[in-house]
Amino acid sequence: PTVLLVLGIQEIHVDQEIISKISAAGQLMQCSASLDVLFLLDGSYSIGKGSFERSKHFAGRLCDALDIHRDRVRVGMVQFSSTPHLEFPLGSYLTKQEVKERIKRTVFRGGSTDTGRALKYILRKRFPGGRNSSVPEVLIIISDGKSQGSAAVPAVQVKERHITIFAVGVKFPRWEELHMLASEPPERHVLFAGDADDAANGLYSTLTGSVCSTTAPGCKVESHPCERRTLETVKELAGDFVCWKGSKQPNGVQASLCPFIRWKRVLIKHPSRCFRTVCPDPCDSQPCQNGGTCVSEGLDRYHCLCLVGYGGDFHCAAKLSLECSVDLLFLVDSSAGVTLEGFLRYKAFLKRFLQAVMGQDSPMNVGVAQYDDDVRIPIELGQHKDTFSLMKSIDALNFGGGRTLTGRALQYIAQHGFRSSPVFADVQDDLPRVVVLLTDSKSQDSVAEAPLYTKVQNLFLIGIGSSFMRAELTEMTGNPQQTIVYLDPQDLFNRIPELQRRICSVDNAEGCQAQSLDLAFAMDASSGVGLENFLRLRRFVRSSCLHFNVNRDVTQIALVIYGSEAHTVFALDTHTSSSAVLQALDQVPFLGGSASAGSALLHVYGDVMTVQKGARPGVNKVVVLLTSGGGLEDAAAPAQQLRHNGILVFVVVTGDTQRDMLLRVAGSPNYLIHISSYEDLQYYQGLIIERICEEAQSPVNLCKPNPCMNHGVCILGPGSYRCECHGWEGPHCESRVLRGDSPRSPVLPLHAHVQWSPVGLQHFSRALQHTKR
Repeated sequence: PTVLLVLGIQEIHVDQEIISKISAAGQLMQCSASLDVLFLLDGSYSIGKGSFERSKHFAGRLCDALDIHRDRVRVGMVQFSSTPHLEFPLGSYLTKQEVKERIKRTVFRGGSTDTGRALKYILRKRFPGGRNSSVPEVLIIISDGKSQGSAAVPAVQVKERHITIFAVGVKFPRWEELHMLASEPPERHVLFAGDADDAANGLYSTLTGSVCSTTAPGCKVESHPCERRTLETVKELAGDFVCWKGSKQPNGVQASLCPFIRWKRVLIKHPSRCFRTVCPDPCDSQPCQNGGTCVSEGLDRYHCLCLVGYGGDFHCAAKLSLECSVDLLFLVDSSAGVTLEGFLRYKAFLKRFLQAVMGQDSPMNVGVAQYDDDVRIPIELGQHKDTFSLMKSIDALNFGGGRTLTGRALQYIAQHGFRSSPVFADVQDDLPRVVVLLTDSKSQDSVAEAPLYTKVQNLFLIGIGSSFMRAELTEMTGNPQQTIVYLDPQDLFNRIPELQRRICSVDNAEGCQAQSLDLAFAMDASSGVGLENFLRLRRFVRSSCLHFNVNRDVTQIALVIYGSEAHTVFALDTHTSSSAVLQALDQVPFLGGSASAGSALLHVYGDVMTVQKGARPGVNKVVVLLTSGGGLEDAAAPAQQLRHNGILVFVVVTGDTQRDMLLRVAGSPNYLIHISSYEDLQYYQGLIIERICEEAQSPVNLCKPNPCMNHGVCILGPGSYRCECHGWEGPHCESRVLRGDSPRSPVLPLHAHVQWSPVGLQHFSRALQHTKR
């Protein structure tokens, strides 16, 4: 007879993804409830010694899913054949390792398969060493289901005592008997020992729904189609053969055809459903791009198999090229705050990024600095011209482990990080200079001046850190658009393409720094904002100012704060440098009280955007109103008055305010930004600056606002204007007429076609300062 050898008697008909998730679940399974578990192990001759050893292995594997402890799961074992035999009572061994070692030492006894007698033993003795039904009881029968007697009645009696029965098939099981033995529903309580991992998962999945605590986060019990197979012996007609039969005649025989039957062992399929716990694996998010294949490596690790032409990063991004010429210096945090593991991760990130973007003809010079208490530049800018030697130098970087002095490091790098080599010391390197800061630890010194260091040295700073570093990174870069945050260590490598784009945005990062502009911020400092949010507004204004080149000839900045009344903190002509503006902003006080945005806009109109306070003719003018939405009822009229005089009003409101009222103040949806919370204010900075810069490039009406003082009338000419004065004299009616019969009205020569260039503005501002004196 032909015997078919089949290893996978129970097969799960699912794809590889589900099998991976079942495997991942096995690493997380741990039933920690108070539970008494008794193994009833078939040790009969029908099992045989080989299958008995597999049964022992299976019992030990099930213990991996049980949190064995005196106060949680207790385990015991009975071996049965002709008679039951107690191998060890519950509670004899109180650690997982002890129980598994004792199961391994269990000796095969042999005999007939009397399952009914074994169940009667359980009815009589209960669970030896158990806790007397004070905790749930689970009986796990491991057998081939071929009992010599009937086990149906004692099985019902055991289940009536609220004992949960799992029936586990071994070798070639008789599934009908196992279904009869098991608790309801049988598809959840009948398992197969051939695949120990899968059966352990099935046991855990069922217990989770009734006894054990819930599954691990993200895991869930799912149903899958499966097949259970039984090896049966059946008759098979082999054909008709000649046979001899006796006849009625004496000594006579008769030839005939007789059917020939032989016995054959075949596998009978029993379609069923299996309930299994599946856990998410890292490939669920489909991290591999551009047709790459994700290969899971456990619970949280994976790798991508990339198609040809891809592999620019870990996730099969297109191979990158910076496509821009820059001097690029990485500043890597190697302080105790990032830990050795974090520092090694940053080294891996550097290598992967540079391998992705550097070609043989790469247009960039690369350097690497690291810092903790001190700053070191182990890889000078442009020291390596090939990728291989650069990678070796990065590998050689050593962890520092000191304090996190990021502010000091940025100051040092701004002054010394981009020094030309001695051979070319007289050659001016005009490539854009980019610093990429990698840190995951809050600075232990002040970083407030970091934007100033980089601005003075004309550096473009990009900050990279985990999400909790977002606020500090934005403070250092001065711009959320130059801040890159990652969600977890693996996500850091996902940011490689984003870093490439940010580096190459350096050429258009200047915004409108070369455009002439008079800019006034009117900042709500009332109790409606509150002190904490006022400080956020102040930081927002501070970082916004970094986008402008502050001096007499390009951008002038004024600041007004208001509660019920408005106060000028500094006028347009007060500060002539970015550093002076930043220092003044740090001293701005909180006012409290009620808010009146209308008073603030009137104050800006009459006391800030005037020639007397430094406003320049021929220069675009913008007012940015930062408000909580309080006190806007009286703001529409002064806002319209400002617009009528050629001054743009940009409204940034945080909180709940009626939109129609906001539109009356802003004049257009294009000049209104409504933000839900002060924490989100920084993310709108790029948009606000962009809108202001667009205004700075628009045509200018030289007579709006009126450059003539003391009620003088501005009269436009082609490319120029003149002031018609009454009782005053001077180009802008700035001097009172002291004698003479009639006032004079000086006229700027029409043929001059005055263009208000930065140089012209400089002459104007000097002349104005002289007349003021």
